[in-house]
Amino acid sequence: MNHSPSSDGAITRCRSLFEPALREAVSALHPWGAQMAAFALGWSDADGRPYDRDGGKGVRPAVAMLAAEAAGGSAESGLPAAVAVELVHAFSLAHDDIIDHDERRRHRAALWKAYGVGPALLAGDALLALAVHELAGRPEAMRYLSAALIELVQGQTADMAFENRPWYGPRAVTISEYVEMAAGKTGGLLGAAAATGVALGGAPELADPMWRMGRDLGVAFQIVDDMLGIWGEPDVTGKPVHNDLRRDKKTFPVLAALASDHPAARELSALLAAGLPDDDAVHQAARLVAESGGRAAAEATAERYVTSALRVMDECLPEAVELRAVCESLANRVR
Repeated sequence: MNHSPSSDGAITRCRSLFEPALREAVSALHPWGAQMAAFALGWSDADGRPYDRDGGKGVRPAVAMLAAEAAGGSAESGLPAAVAVELVHAFSLAHDDIIDHDERRRHRAALWKAYGVGPALLAGDALLALAVHELAGRPEAMRYLSAALIELVQGQTADMAFENRPWYGPRAVTISEYVEMAAGKTGGLLGAAAATGVALGGAPELADPMWRMGRDLGVAFQIVDDMLGIWGEPDVTGKPVHNDLRRDKKTFPVLAALASDHPAARELSALLAAGLPDDDAVHQAARLVAESGGRAAAEATAERYVTSALRVMDECLPEAVELRAVCESLANRVR
């Protein structure tokens, strides 16, 4: 993931503050649950030995803390929000990898692959419970975290349901349906990070627009994630490439390609209708998506949603330079 210097510095500064608080929250779990949580968060290997590599950038907690600062509070005032959103994020990844059958996460085994499906589900549930506990006494923030949880589950459910729908015809998934799914599945938690941050920072009147800002940002983030799933490098992303194509996931680049009038779109439609029996067919499908304009459309649409999100941010928090840089970095991962 490529970040500008200002976003890297801001994320590092926030991480130094929120990680001790996150470790303290996790320490309340059952020892086995705490061990699995430590593995999921990148602090240890599967045997509990210290591990200090890629535990994730901590972008969502940084959004919460920087939003609190920009609203007039301190970074520390946003810590409960930062810890809560990171715990929800870790919970969602634990469950997502099981749902998607992804065996790798951040260049090593996914939680379920390391410990088993049942234990991974339980660890994810424990992380969610901790997140709710973190904001239970702060109703001005909790309302946005609870809204994000509903949005996340609704979005994930829609994403799964899309897999059972055809690529074309009256039951085909539309772009507008995709956008609503992405706004919930990915945007809800980003919206919660921004909204809870400003609420705890002393500006609850900004929470609603910052919630909407985060949802738009999430659409852009999900579209970029779809692109990385087709054209990303596994050594960089830490996940296998083309898995979404193999599973018939209705990702934005493919939907946009099929909606185009390019001759390659018709070839792509026939290929998808016949199924993708082997790696050659999968690679051919990825090529046709690009030739049909799916990649270009994805880039343009992601840029449009980022621009919309940043416009709202500039209106709410015009001096939030670091927060703006962090949010911009979310959509710069394929540039």
